[in-house]
Amino acid sequence: MKLANRVDQVKPSVTLAISAKAKAMKAEGIDVCSFSAGEPDFDTPAHIKAAAQKALDEGKTKYGPAAGEPKLREVIAHKLKRDLNLDYKSENVIVTNGGKHSLFNLMMALIEPGDEVIIPAPYWVSYPEMVTIAGGTPVIVTTDASTGYKITAEQLRQSITPKTKLFVLNSPSNPTGMVYSPGEIEALAKVIVEADILVVSDEIYEKLLYDGAKHISIGSLGTEIFSRTIISNGFAKGYSMTGWRLGYLAGPVDLIKATSNIQSHSTSNVCTFAQYGAIAALEGSQDCVEEMRQAFAKRREVMFARINSIPGLSCEKPDGAFYLFPSISETGLKSLEFCSKLLEEYQVASIPGTAFGADNNIRFSYATDMTTIEKGMDRLEKFVRLAVSS
Repeated sequence: MKLANRVDQVKPSVTLAISAKAKAMKAEGIDVCSFSAGEPDFDTPAHIKAAAQKALDEGKTKYGPAAGEPKLREVIAHKLKRDLNLDYKSENVIVTNGGKHSLFNLMMALIEPGDEVIIPAPYWVSYPEMVTIAGGTPVIVTTDASTGYKITAEQLRQSITPKTKLFVLNSPSNPTGMVYSPGEIEALAKVIVEADILVVSDEIYEKLLYDGAKHISIGSLGTEIFSRTIISNGFAKGYSMTGWRLGYLAGPVDLIKATSNIQSHSTSNVCTFAQYGAIAALEGSQDCVEEMRQAFAKRREVMFARINSIPGLSCEKPDGAFYLFPSISETGLKSLEFCSKLLEEYQVASIPGTAFGADNNIRFSYATDMTTIEKGMDRLEKFVRLAVSS
């Protein structure tokens, strides 16, 4: 069987592969400390589950509009105005099968062969692959610890060519956890408007912020940048709804219509009764989100202190999300070898930075319990001390 050429151009997800291996080891009875998955360890809040259950009991089990339940689209538009000062209406919103699907739909609707998409590295693993599938060219702009792993306005300006169509902005960031400051967002917006390109702002971690960090949605800075902004978001991280597969895209009406058309021929509507859970998430109390955020904040402090106490590792302190992205350059190991040995020899699962375009780093998720963090950091310290001394 001859598969399509596009299959060979797409790399497998390293994050899913590592997570699968760790789960397989656990299934064999091996005590694995896993810091690999970007998934909150909390259950979905009770009122969200109750709303979905109520919808299920009421027979909300049939096909729905491809773009999403009208009520949910309306609630999302209201949330974007209330929380982020983004003036969207329901027709500017499509509900998708997770935040990842919103970005995939966007690339399929917007990117053509010859189009360039600027992606700062470290990047979330799927950004370049989605661009490639759509026939576009990912333009990777490398950042480092000196700028907090954030692209500068000057770097963006220098990367733009006549073929540039889209810039991908992720704040708070996966994998670094870094958050762009208001001044940094303003500087990037100025370049985007001057170059007349589009920006997609992936804001899936917007509710997970620490130490007074503020999330500024780039489209809120004025009418010119707003008209060039597309928002990707979802319910997985802030509401611990990873398996619900609920995301959304917000942007110009013609783009949303195009993504809806594509979605109607791929997945049709998102699970109908699950969307009522999403309505409850946005309309209900946000105390559950704050409880999770506070727990993540405590875990962040512990893991950050432990990692930076280990000779051979160094780590910037993240402002958001639930990841740490330490440098391993002093160990003499590249990220894939580091993570493979750490998992096989010390039963600690992490993600190699090469998956994010940064081979001298690894990613740890602190979306796990404190006991696992303490035990895992003990094992990590033993591994690194041995690696550095050998």
